Amino acid sequence: MIGFIVAGLIIGALARLIKPGKQHLSILATLLLGLVGSVVGGVVANLLGTGDVFELNVLGFVVAVIAAVALIGVAEGAAGSRSRVR
Repeated sequence: MIGFIVAGLIIGALARLIKPGKQHLSILATLLLGLVGSVVGGVVANLLGTGDVFELNVLGFVVAVIAAVALIGVAEGAAGSRSRVR
């Protein structure tokens, strides 16, 4: 479980480094988006037959980072639309 949290934090941090521009996300938001991205990466790796959902492998890690980058973009878009409405 601790390894899963650490992997989520690393994946979230890498996603924030890859995504251009300044993100207005807390460390908790980065961790949560990284965790969701790592689950998505694990599920995709499992569907492709390269590993289990909670098993760290290269394909799952790459997909997890890509998913986390996309999730950061969605989170920024949702936060931006909320601030424009007010």
